[in-house]
Amino acid sequence: MGLLTFIDILMGIIGFLGIAYQVVCIVTGFFAKTVDYPDAPADKHYCVLISARNESKVIGNLITCIQHQTYPSELIDIWVVADNCDDDTAEVCRRMGCHVVERFNKQQVGKGYALTYLLDNIQHSGAAKEYDAYIVFDADNLLDKHYVAEMNKAFHAGFDALTSYRNSVNFSDNWVSSGSALWFVRESRFLNSSRHVFGTSCHVGGTGFLFSRKIMERNGGWKFHLLTEDLEFTMDTIMHGDKIGYCGKAMLYDEQPVTFAQSWRQRVRWSKGFLQVFRYYGSALIKYAIRERDFSAVDLSLMICPLTVLSLARVVLGALFVAFGFVSAASQLGALRFWVVTLVASVLGLMALAALTSILERDKIGATNRELVAYCLSFPVYMLSYIPISFAAIFSRSQWKPIQHQGASQEQLHEEFDGTVNAGAVEGKVVQDSDTEGSAAEDAAAADSAAHDSASKESAKAAAIAAIKEDVR
Repeated sequence: MGLLTFIDILMGIIGFLGIAYQVVCIVTGFFAKTVDYPDAPADKHYCVLISARNESKVIGNLITCIQHQTYPSELIDIWVVADNCDDDTAEVCRRMGCHVVERFNKQQVGKGYALTYLLDNIQHSGAAKEYDAYIVFDADNLLDKHYVAEMNKAFHAGFDALTSYRNSVNFSDNWVSSGSALWFVRESRFLNSSRHVFGTSCHVGGTGFLFSRKIMERNGGWKFHLLTEDLEFTMDTIMHGDKIGYCGKAMLYDEQPVTFAQSWRQRVRWSKGFLQVFRYYGSALIKYAIRERDFSAVDLSLMICPLTVLSLARVVLGALFVAFGFVSAASQLGALRFWVVTLVASVLGLMALAALTSILERDKIGATNRELVAYCLSFPVYMLSYIPISFAAIFSRSQWKPIQHQGASQEQLHEEFDGTVNAGAVEGKVVQDSDTEGSAAEDAAAADSAAHDSASKESAKAAAIAAIKEDVR
């Protein structure tokens, strides 16, 4: 009985601290303003790193976004690793002027290994000494045209590592894509902005982050190969005493999974990666937090704490203790009622969080008001699906698997760039700021009308994205 009580108390303390910290971040993020870093000279040379596997449909869009940045193009070099590709990803990137390295290795699979191979090639070529910092993107990303300029300002402010605002290009596709998109927007608005206010470190996502040449040289390139290599990089960076900053004005658009099967597979991999990171870094991180009195380490310790493992242990032990007569079944049913009440409260809380996120970040979200209401109601379903996903991750042998990204027509690409870019370069959708004043209202109205016509769903998405472009300009 004492063991079960101890586990209950431990889970209660960890859960309370996690929820309390989230509430503090939400309140802080509600009032926090986006940091506008001081203007800085455009004198840093950046290397963009892209790992791509069979991404010929979409990678050209990202390359075009990078090549049309307001930051001087001669100070941005694009390096792509075409990783185990069966299509013409490498050729597409070469035609667009990128440095391309092709990799074929079916034993060491994953983005971490691909980045290692890419940075090793950059160092062996002698080009590494030219770059002040490296920026990592996924092949399906799209960028605001001021992205690199804003990151440059934050880099000049003294950060050796940075993360940015992660938006989504397909927010309004369905409840699956919106659930993932809301989670990332929430992270940018409430967690990362609050961490900046507190003066603590952020954690990088899998895309849209920067690290300095100092960090690259210290690591000997890229040495992170767990399923969540981004989280592994975060842990290592913090335990080396570097703070990861946040640049909220640097916005990228990510493409989210649109089927539950894709989302399940992706999140099982993430959950398994969290367990891996806790296994290899958890003890050292907690010791570092105590020794250095570093709240960033405390923050991340709470984030990677394997509550699912504790929950499973609690359920199994409870059942065994009942079977052997050590405790009564009634006592365990009482504990179950508590968790049911907690579950109901979580559903209501998640709906409120989704609604608050949608209201505060409305001008950045590409969806109609009616869609947002529906997605706020479905958000708890998306989040609570993490419960079986987390349990599945304990027993799975999850490996990195690519997600198929969708491309749009050449006509849509041409329309998005107002005829300034050769639409025949590559298929897909590109987000770029419009120079036409007053078009946001018309685009939003077009999106609202088309969203309710099932035969015009793609037109609705294109119009919504155009509205976002004008709003964030």
